[in-house]
Amino acid sequence: MDKLETMKTFITVVQEGAFSKVADKLDLSPQLVSKYVSQLEDKLQIRLLNRTTRKVSLTEAGMEYYQRCQQVLDDIEEMEGALTNLHQNISGVLTISAPMSFGTKHLPKLFVEFQKLYPEVKIELKLTDRKVDIVEEGVDVVLRAGRLESSSMIAKRVTSIKLAICASPEYLKIKGIPKTPADLQGHTYLKYNNSDSNMLFSGFNVEYKKLGLREKIVTNNGDFLVNTAIYGGGIVIQPTFITGEALAEGKLKRILTEYEPQPLALYAVYANRKFLAGKVRCFIDFVSQFYGDAPYWDK
Repeated sequence: MDKLETMKTFITVVQEGAFSKVADKLDLSPQLVSKYVSQLEDKLQIRLLNRTTRKVSLTEAGMEYYQRCQQVLDDIEEMEGALTNLHQNISGVLTISAPMSFGTKHLPKLFVEFQKLYPEVKIELKLTDRKVDIVEEGVDVVLRAGRLESSSMIAKRVTSIKLAICASPEYLKIKGIPKTPADLQGHTYLKYNNSDSNMLFSGFNVEYKKLGLREKIVTNNGDFLVNTAIYGGGIVIQPTFITGEALAEGKLKRILTEYEPQPLALYAVYANRKFLAGKVRCFIDFVSQFYGDAPYWDK
């Protein structure tokens, strides 16, 4: 089996979660699928998958290799798709779902520029912060912020998303500027209720409950929390695509920068790359290049 086919087999194993399912999908025996993955691990001299009798899961190295493999295969498909699209009339309704705050702030310009290239494409945008079921809800592309999870969906990385811990100068003047996690005792935390608090405070090396933060406002909208922080309501942890403008204008001040959570990413998620509609392929190609690795809101 050549290198590209081996990579495709490995990706399918990750997405299906079991060798038997991959065997049925690729018309191979489970033993042969397992052999291909073992040969790949031998060649790389590193374990990619943790195996049990019921399922397989990625190791840390496996996740890195999975992301790189997917990127390589996506690039090849994009190259082939670009040639095909030269002979297609890109048109029709394109349904996109995106997070509320990101969509409001950063999608209008992208859509205008996209429709300059593809004027026959009509965009229907659904803004929501809940997790969208692409197939059940008939969505072509979901823009999703977070960390990549193994699933049957295809995900193309769009850009990096940094998280900032910040508060207003007025709040910090009254409550003091925390220098370490221990200094957060008694501070007010403006909490985003769709977030995993332990993940957000992972850089603190201490359990979230032991920080002694007071949760006085909890909501599912990042813009609301940032505006509340601007008025002196407390400390907030939100993506820089929301906080960037307030930080640049001095309305918020970044704190505890050494303890900021690891960056997330924005992904374009879609159901299946096989026979992908031209309008969908063109949008994924466009959005994956629009913001770049260092998006403008971080500059």
